[in-house]
Amino acid sequence: MLPKFTLPVLAIIGFSFGVFTVVHSNQPTPIAQPVAQPADSPYPAFIAGAGIIEAKSQNIAIGTPLGGIVQDVAVKVGDKVSAGQVLFKLDDREALAELAVRKANIAKAKAAVIEAEATVTDSKTLLHLIEAVTDKRAISTEESDRRRNAHLISKARLESAKAQLLQTEAELAAVKTTLERLVVRAPVAGEVLQVNIRPGEFAPTGITNQPLLMLGDLEQLHVRVDIDENDAWRFRKESKAVAYLRGNRDFKTELTLAYLEPYVVPKKSLTGDSTERVDTRVLQALYSFDRTSIPAYVGQQMDVFIEAPNNGKAKSQGAAL
Repeated sequence: MLPKFTLPVLAIIGFSFGVFTVVHSNQPTPIAQPVAQPADSPYPAFIAGAGIIEAKSQNIAIGTPLGGIVQDVAVKVGDKVSAGQVLFKLDDREALAELAVRKANIAKAKAAVIEAEATVTDSKTLLHLIEAVTDKRAISTEESDRRRNAHLISKARLESAKAQLLQTEAELAAVKTTLERLVVRAPVAGEVLQVNIRPGEFAPTGITNQPLLMLGDLEQLHVRVDIDENDAWRFRKESKAVAYLRGNRDFKTELTLAYLEPYVVPKKSLTGDSTERVDTRVLQALYSFDRTSIPAYVGQQMDVFIEAPNNGKAKSQGAAL
């Protein structure tokens, strides 16, 4: 049998534990410190935007005009290539077989032209023999017309043989073009950024989830800045701009406006911020910077601040309008 004070003591202990739990559960959760301190604008009035680093030539997604099995990949990531250099080749065995057939047809068509020319020469000789007879009674009108018609027919066959030769040569040129299209070359000089194909894989045509190969001119880097449509009217081409490397605000660089794309487009470059609007439209400005000033890579994000007119002055101008 339990002592008579056991139950009251247990009740007091349970009540105290409940009070302790309620008090501590109502304590405010401490705010987690950011992994890296966010960048601050050096301008009193500014436009803030997220920027994506890209190559001067933009990031060129290399595709193929013809689908097929990859036969050889001639480059690897980091290789510098010149314009026209081979990037990869597709299986060309079928096209080579077709090329051999077309070459044989060329030889056959040329022989047909030579044969037709000989026939024209022969019919022309026979016609001249008849025309050289002074006494027209010696040759019947039917024979004369027959030889004249035979000469005309032989000339027509010669023209047909020549046309057939031209057609065969055009077919041969088409096969050579196909062979050339099976070899994918660099459209510009640059550096290989990605290689997503291997020998033996099928390279499809059209738009793919990831490019077969990514190429870009890294002699100078650009940062593409998305300016919210609500701030687009505050943007000035002559304004100063500075960019901070995402993750370390100690790395910053001055920006020079390369060009502005004067067409507002839906926002595509998302930062992942929970407060970010994805239904907005943005004005895109491209700035250049010295790539040796910061350790930046293509595809990296930057925090960009663009100097803007004073807010109070801008509001008064807007009210006046």
